[in-house]
Amino acid sequence: MDWALLSGIVNIIIINLVLSGDNAVVIALASRGLPEVYRKKAIFWGATLAVVLRILLTFATALLLRIPFVQLVGGLLLAWIALKLLYPEKEHCETEKECSSDFKKALLTIIWADILMSLDNVLAVAGASGGNVYLLAFGLALSIPIVLAGSSLLSSVMRRFPWLVYVGAGVLAWTAGEMMVEDRLVGMRLHALPFSEVAVPLVITAIVVFAGWRIRSARPAVSGER
Repeated sequence: MDWALLSGIVNIIIINLVLSGDNAVVIALASRGLPEVYRKKAIFWGATLAVVLRILLTFATALLLRIPFVQLVGGLLLAWIALKLLYPEKEHCETEKECSSDFKKALLTIIWADILMSLDNVLAVAGASGGNVYLLAFGLALSIPIVLAGSSLLSSVMRRFPWLVYVGAGVLAWTAGEMMVEDRLVGMRLHALPFSEVAVPLVITAIVVFAGWRIRSARPAVSGER
């Protein structure tokens, strides 16, 4: 038995289960306010595009992560997306055209978040594959059902328990903080500070969740308002 191959497969499965959770969370958050038909479309296309982006970024990740401030900017953008996802959603859309417009906005949000988060995901899977193209392809393919199943489940649960949107946004905000700490240039300075690996994500998460709570408290969901 090829233990190296088996180890690579197990590692890729674990990495996908852990890292694909972020993609599932953003898809669930972005689609939760859509009608059932459009919500299913958003989940399907969101998961599909997440994997397509990972495939495309596989060839560019190593280069991108060497550029200073890439992860810092990516982290800041992801934190902003996490906050935007906490904005009160519409109770329902009035017309087919309005539903279609909301669907496109949700899909665009998912794409942007997937682009930002896929950098770390691709790097981890590529590392676990050990340069084995077949293992890499297996890892990318495996993420499709994981993201699909995860986002469908999370979307349903969040619609039933609305307070979970704060948990989802917190997960994304924590990921954003981790990206900032890992930036090639800024991370070197941050690592000199005590507990920066935990302190930075914790501060970013607290800011996003608190700001989102204030916004949702001041602007409860109203039909026709995003």
